[in-house]
Formats: sequence, structure tokens, C-alpha cells
Amino acid sequence: QIAPEYLRTRLDSVVTNYRDWGIQLGRRFRALKLWFVIRSYGVDGLRHKIRSHIELARALGKRIERASDFEILIPPTLGLLCFRYHPHGIDDTSELDALNEELLHRLNDSGKLYLTHTRVDDRYAIRFVVGQTETTERHVGESWETIQEVARGKVHGTHTVHRDTE
Repeated sequence: QIAPEYLRTRLDSVVTNYRDWGIQLGRRFRALKLWFVIRSYGVDGLRHKIRSHIELARALGKRIERASDFEILIPPTLGLLCFRYHPHGIDDTSELDALNEELLHRLNDSGKLYLTHTRVDDRYAIRFVVGQTETTERHVGESWETIQEVARGKVHGTHTVHRDTE
């Protein structure tokens, strides 16, 4: 079983992950999945969806760049970008990693959005992917607002999501 960082979760030892039980994703089955998508949306419809997702990720990247307490670790590529919360005064890598892991757990536990993580140059990063068929600017904007509120502690009444301040 091969599991890249972004597929690992804190529940891996508790639940059965059926992604490893499906049809092997060889060339034929990947082609079949693509065929179904093109058949459903058409080539022009698929192009429109992909362009829309790329633009939504770029717009979110610009919003993150404007926030002084967040940083982008991987700029938007297609519909994916990686960022982290980096409040002023915290520069210890392990402390930032723990802070962002806690932020990710709180965001996912909120039920409002689901994000994954990875490591970028050995730094914990939160992955934001725009790829669901019906995602709109409203969804991305609401997600960004939730991320900021939880990170800055507005939802939980604390100043940050850092464990020591709870």
C-alpha cells in the first residue's frame, strides 16, 4: 500500500480505506473514467469546468497573498494550492506545523469544508483543491472566510488555534 502524505489522515488506524479495494487504475480504466466525463459534459463543457476551477484557485491565491498572517507554499497549479497559517511572532517550524495541523483538524471537524495536508520543503501545508463539479466563487469565498475565522480563533473565542491558548 502506497499512501502519499496528502492521503494520510488521523483516522487511518481506525477505519478501512476502500480506495485500495477498487479497480486498479491502469490505463484502460483511467481512459474509461475520462470517456464518461467527456460523454457527460462534452469537450467544451469540460474545458469550461477546468478553466473555471483554475480561475477560482488563482483568485483564492490572491486573497491568501493579501492576508498578512497566511502564506502560500505552492502557488495555484490547476485547481490546487498549498498554504499555511503563519501568525506574526511564530517562526519555529515545529510550532507552525503543529498550529497548522490543529487548524486543519478544526476545519475538517467543522463539517463546513474538507481539506487535506502535505509537506512542502518539510513544512506542514494545507491543500485547497477546487475540483468539485458545481464549485462556485461563493463556495470558495465562504471556505476562505471559514479558514480565517477558525485560524484567528473567532469561532472558538481564542486568539489562535494554537493548543497553548485554549
